[in-house]
Amino acid sequence: MSEKTLTKKYITKKSKTSVSAHAVLRGEVTGIKKILPFLGPAFIAAVAYIDPGNFATNITAGSKYGYLLLWVIAISNLMAVLIQSLSAKLGIATGKNLPEVARDRFPKGVSIFLWIQSELVIIATDLAEFIGAALGLYLLFDIPMIPAALITAVGSFAILELQRRGFRSLEAGIAAMVLIVVLAFAFQTFLAKPDMGAVFGGMLTPKFEGIDSILLAAGILGATVMPHAIYLHSSLTQNRIVGRNDAEKKRIFKFEFIDIVIAMIIAGAINMCMLIVSAALFFKNGLVVEDLDIAFHEFSHYVGPVAAISFGLGLLIAGLSSSSVGTMAGDVVMQGFINVRINLYLRRAITMLPALAIIISGVNPTDALVMSQVILSFGIAFALVPLIMFTSNKTIMGGLTNHKITTMIAWVVAILVILLNLFLLYETIF
Repeated sequence: MSEKTLTKKYITKKSKTSVSAHAVLRGEVTGIKKILPFLGPAFIAAVAYIDPGNFATNITAGSKYGYLLLWVIAISNLMAVLIQSLSAKLGIATGKNLPEVARDRFPKGVSIFLWIQSELVIIATDLAEFIGAALGLYLLFDIPMIPAALITAVGSFAILELQRRGFRSLEAGIAAMVLIVVLAFAFQTFLAKPDMGAVFGGMLTPKFEGIDSILLAAGILGATVMPHAIYLHSSLTQNRIVGRNDAEKKRIFKFEFIDIVIAMIIAGAINMCMLIVSAALFFKNGLVVEDLDIAFHEFSHYVGPVAAISFGLGLLIAGLSSSSVGTMAGDVVMQGFINVRINLYLRRAITMLPALAIIISGVNPTDALVMSQVILSFGIAFALVPLIMFTSNKTIMGGLTNHKITTMIAWVVAILVILLNLFLLYETIF
């Protein structure tokens, strides 16, 4: 099928969604059907919140401290709802993504710097996701890591093909993958039989136990709030459904906010299940697990091979889907910051090279995952600060400008996230 035919197909699908959405905005659709045309963008962005880096930090936190740090995941997801809603709102209000607005507003040198650091962050993201998917194949089918990495590459190309077939196909494919991960961890949680009183206590009682628990909390936060998801979400909403005036844009944002809340609840539940299962099985038995391959085998030991298989499947699916989303984000930042676009498949090939090199070198996969989270933490400030600046600017946002209280909360969140990640960097390096 030619590129021209694929483009026409994409536009047709896009216009169908737009027609349905505008029928909703005119009041011609009632009930739950009103939400349907607006669902999708947040699910793609939410994939970044359940990538293999989350597996590593959550399993480690649960095995070391039981249910203690569940509240960190809850708080992180509330932050994620705010951050992703600001990104989505920027795209709806301006018809541009965050990197494009930055290119318009900042000097050329600043835009180039932001592009370079965002590319490094996306390479680190891709490292975590690629290694995670390859590790999933290794654990499930005993395929050596190098052939597993090559199979992962093929799988990620296949997911990218969904994007060429239209954004609804991509959204449906990603949503199906997220559903598989949800079912895998729901099943594991059922088998693990956690102490529900301790679960609710961990969710509702903020506390730490020493410096190491704070470091792990920063790691959980760094694995949850992802810079590339902030860039990507604005691009997913910028032209998907175009509001003709401020009133329509506000209604579009209200529906997209529902999409964000649903997607973030699902992502938060998956992350919590990872920690809960680890606490219920490993912490309870006095076992500290910091490697995902050890976790896989211990799941089999404590609750049987089916639980181990569900863990490996969740890791594989999360790695594949989040890897493709990372490639999409890379396309957005290059086009946005420096107005250059390369073939998506070429980008996929380039960004997988560092991950392949690390796998071939024999580096411990879990160590590589943790280090990737440190690099990610460096990039959060460069995405968050411009996002808050732009969404607080009435000239840019018009009727969708942040309320003052929203801006205040956003700055508090940004400062907290940046300080925690600086702490994570300091502790890791020194």
